[in-house]
Amino acid sequence: MSDPAPRRSGRSARKAARAAGPPMNPAPPGQSGGQYTPLSEAEMGSIYQTALRLLAELGMGEVPDRLRKTLEGAGVQNLENGRIALPRSLVEDAIASTPKTFPLHGRDPNRTIEVGGDSVHFGTGGAAVQTLDRESRLYRPSTLADLHDFTRLQDALVNVSWFTRCCIATDLPDEWTLDINTAYALMRGTTKPVATAFTLAEHVAPIVGMFDMIAGGEGAFAKRPFVKAHISPVISPMRFGADAVDTVYECLAHNIPVSCITAAQAGATAPATLAGFLAQSLAETLASLVMVHAIKPGHPMVFSNWPLVIDLRTGAFAGGGGEIAVLNAASAQLINWLGLVSGVAASMTDAKALDAQYGMEKGLTSLAAALAGGNLIYESSGMTSALLGASFEAFVLDNDMHAATYRILRGVEVSDEMLGFDAIREAVLGEGHFLGGAQTIAAMERDYVYPDLADRDTPRAWAEGGALSAWDRASVRVDEILATHQPTYIDDKTDAKLRDMFDIQYP
Repeated sequence: MSDPAPRRSGRSARKAARAAGPPMNPAPPGQSGGQYTPLSEAEMGSIYQTALRLLAELGMGEVPDRLRKTLEGAGVQNLENGRIALPRSLVEDAIASTPKTFPLHGRDPNRTIEVGGDSVHFGTGGAAVQTLDRESRLYRPSTLADLHDFTRLQDALVNVSWFTRCCIATDLPDEWTLDINTAYALMRGTTKPVATAFTLAEHVAPIVGMFDMIAGGEGAFAKRPFVKAHISPVISPMRFGADAVDTVYECLAHNIPVSCITAAQAGATAPATLAGFLAQSLAETLASLVMVHAIKPGHPMVFSNWPLVIDLRTGAFAGGGGEIAVLNAASAQLINWLGLVSGVAASMTDAKALDAQYGMEKGLTSLAAALAGGNLIYESSGMTSALLGASFEAFVLDNDMHAATYRILRGVEVSDEMLGFDAIREAVLGEGHFLGGAQTIAAMERDYVYPDLADRDTPRAWAEGGALSAWDRASVRVDEILATHQPTYIDDKTDAKLRDMFDIQYP
């Protein structure tokens, strides 16, 4: 038997492992989901069949004239009450022709992510009109300065795969100024894949013009679109929204990938029963898919079926809890079963402070969505107060949470090497522990995620260090990032042209 490895403290062993080279990420974004299956095969079939029946018999209402003509050409049937019926064959054609995986491009190609299949990515979403102030720890109106700071903050967070504007700059005077400055903030502060919304369809073309300038010339953006659009063309229950439909046409014309979002609310705009809710919301998102298919077959669309819940006692939106967790998990399972790119929502905590309620609601809802295999999990970073608020400290805390979730998804690798019979024998017959052993050193960086912010000190060390809460530690981390990470991802010459052409209001 060889001599056992010399005894070494865990801290010194970890330092030695890191000195050998840059640490690897033991659980990067894109881990495989699908372990949690709240629905059986038969139950998914029943929900899907009910969705098809809703579309074929009840159909969709309030159909804009332009869309009606497009859909008539694709084979829909007009009903006597002005609604349109979507036959099963058309729905199935749309499902079959829609890309099952596609890239969400980053301006930096190294940050591009492939979405679909069983890969799971956490990102952002939301349109918070309030921001949790870093000094008062109370809410105030969100500003353009907040949006720029949120953008560059998340740019430094490795477990946030893409960035959708998380807040609305309430200090801007009109819809055009809001849309162009939101897009500019995304371009200036990150090279990750990004997403935005267009208030009006006529805003799409000039903003794409800005993207072209940044990408290198006319038509450059369409060749490699690094922005996707968030659009809600269907309004629950079972009708279209004219302005959003117009925006869909414009986005498809400019080759912008779309996330068509259905956001029904259980007991309000959709049934309170979970199965009935899933059937209606699936039908509504399938209607969006048919619309995209009829306008531009094969265009990439994230099938964003986001079940939302209200507290039936008060009517208030409830962003955290068991019902919204299981509904979004079931939605992810259904979408993946259909072979589409799934988008669901999680971490929409109702908590206002970064407290125990915050942690509980975010943890259970995001983990359920990830385990069910949601390809893109929206709203999962930085959001508070049932989407009314966004928090800088929440972003860095959620980044840690995502790391732990990705590690859970990675699971346990079982092999002769991992079982390590010889390593167990050496420890048992040697010094009686595994500290400093070769297997332990190898596993330290390969298999274990070390959180940036979670406190693992003894009670005494914690007290001597100032008895800081998670909120306190997150605040320090935000200070560090915002003080040191100040990227400008638009070159000076292009930036000057943009400021000359558009109403850019950089804070």
